[in-house]
Amino acid sequence: MLYLYNEIIYRPILNVLVSLYNNIPGQDIGIAIIIITLALRFIMAPLMTKSLKGQRAMASLQPKLNEIREKFKDNKEGQAKAMMDLYKENNINPLASCLPLLIQLPVLIALYQVFSKALNANLNGLYNFVSNPGNLDPRFLNLIDLSQPNIAFAIIAGLAQFWQSKMMLSWQGNNVSTEPTAKMISMQMTYILPIVSVFIAWNLPAGLPLYWIVTTLFAVAQQYYIMKKYPLNEPATK
Repeated sequence: MLYLYNEIIYRPILNVLVSLYNNIPGQDIGIAIIIITLALRFIMAPLMTKSLKGQRAMASLQPKLNEIREKFKDNKEGQAKAMMDLYKENNINPLASCLPLLIQLPVLIALYQVFSKALNANLNGLYNFVSNPGNLDPRFLNLIDLSQPNIAFAIIAGLAQFWQSKMMLSWQGNNVSTEPTAKMISMQMTYILPIVSVFIAWNLPAGLPLYWIVTTLFAVAQQYYIMKKYPLNEPATK
């Protein structure tokens, strides 16, 4: 399993990053990180679009789901069956929106390892046709050392995540779950998770928050497009 992870995810990302660094004028590692981040987002765009459409479809069903919860509040088995029937009737898989997150996780881990090792001159795993530049200059735009934590990047990453979550919450409007656990999770995702992300990013090499900023802003743009194309009062089958 580790071998497959190294060969399919880690090494390709490492080699693409180093190749970009070698060929970008000025050898700016920050620009290389931005390019590889955008490339990965474009590759995963169809999956993310499907995930967002699934979340939109789930939001459109929330009024009916709330009715089911109220109707079967003393019958959990009947509640679960009624919900599954509703999902089936509307051709919705409630777990479909989780798939892109599961796919992103190993990629995020690989990026963390690549950035951490590459910025510390550990370039083991380069292909024969990729030139080893030796020590990579960690400076972004000759100003920010991406091998060291950066408070500003950490805060921007948290704010970008808050913007994305707030946009989704606004899009759902009144079509939110009345189930206490679901409401609590929604509030945590919107307000608490960005704060936690800031504290985590605060202690990571700035290359990671830079990646998170770019990927979140891309997600915001994609989310905005889906919101405009599939408003809640229209079917998400286009």
